[in-house]
Amino acid sequence: MIVSISAALLFGVITIVLVRAQRVSAGSAVLVWMSGFTAAGTGLATPVNDALTALAHYVATIH
Repeated sequence: MIVSISAALLFGVITIVLVRAQRVSAGSAVLVWMSGFTAAGTGLATPVNDALTALAHYVATIH
């Protein structure tokens, strides 16, 4: 029997476990969570990619 699980759900569960075990900070957990949507290719992948691109451009322009 094959069991299928969404990659976004899997990343979410892993992130929650890592935060609860205090292995990652909340800021790192947000980045892991956002990259999970990107890697899973869900409907939220495009807005998340756009947000990450905008953040990268903002950080690059800080003097």
